[in-house]
Amino acid sequence: MDYPILFEPLYKDYIWGGRKLEQLGKRLPDGIVAESWEIACHPSGTGIIANGRYSGMGLDRLLEVKGPEVLGTVVYALSHGRFPLLIKLIDANGDLSVQVHPDDDYARAHENGELGKSEMWYIVQSEPGSRLVSGVKPGVTREMFQKAAADGTISSYLGYVDVRPGDCFDIPAGHVHAIGRGSIICEVQQNSNTTYRVFDYDRTDQNGNKRPLHMEKALDVIDFNSRGGKCKGLEISTKACNRTYLKANKYFAAEHIELNGSMAEDTRGERFHCLTVLSGSIEINGTEVPGGHSCLIPASAGSYEVRGIARIIKSYVPDIEKDIIKPLSEAGYGIHEIAAVTG
Repeated sequence: MDYPILFEPLYKDYIWGGRKLEQLGKRLPDGIVAESWEIACHPSGTGIIANGRYSGMGLDRLLEVKGPEVLGTVVYALSHGRFPLLIKLIDANGDLSVQVHPDDDYARAHENGELGKSEMWYIVQSEPGSRLVSGVKPGVTREMFQKAAADGTISSYLGYVDVRPGDCFDIPAGHVHAIGRGSIICEVQQNSNTTYRVFDYDRTDQNGNKRPLHMEKALDVIDFNSRGGKCKGLEISTKACNRTYLKANKYFAAEHIELNGSMAEDTRGERFHCLTVLSGSIEINGTEVPGGHSCLIPASAGSYEVRGIARIIKSYVPDIEKDIIKPLSEAGYGIHEIAAVTG
């Protein structure tokens, strides 16, 4: 496989969504659009290929017939042939529920073998005064949190953070979090849809029903000393490319790239790449990827060139030493600075 794979739109109409993904270049259907699942291969939503010889095929089926070529030799072995990431664009027209995700061990035991869920948020746009929930206040214990959930005072125990475009947040499993209204976010996460809600503002759906909460499981998995939160990132600049390494762990790495010209990339046959265009447009081997859209670069593509004027989120499953530590060390960053990216 040697061409960038594009996908048909895959939208979610959760109650807190809006219409702002149009501002990124999306052509939306009528009604609420909360999320665009950009690159997805999950029972809750799987991308359908929109271009090339595999047009019309689901990503799940492509992995059945071309798994090692798509994922790469290393990732295929690590993930047992399962696509490991889920890439989203999120329009928070309203506040999302306060929630937490389990780690792999808990999810495997309690969610029928599902993966855990660690994720990262990049703030694409935000209105003045936008904020989010990241963690709980220092000193909050399980007992305090449980009591607050019961008496309706849980919001007073949450850690609130103001946000601006360009901010990045690490949301590991166990980290209490919620996206606040007024932001568009690019989310890179493990390929999981397991969420435990702890507070949902007493909202009701169109039928007057409240969404369920999952306090018992949430209390099992919350890390009250979580080190998740805002990430600074480390930058490497060339004449045509300003690359910021945002976050890297064993599940995923995410980079923000400001491109003005061309840049060379290489999967090495080992690891696929995902490119999400936040603004502008790019061209890869004759395939255009416009703003607000994403593409999957199969690992078998090897070296490729990206051209254009654009802001891009690149996400992939990293070799921490080769993909993160080595280039940052060569750029002059010290071990403690790099540890802020790798954790």
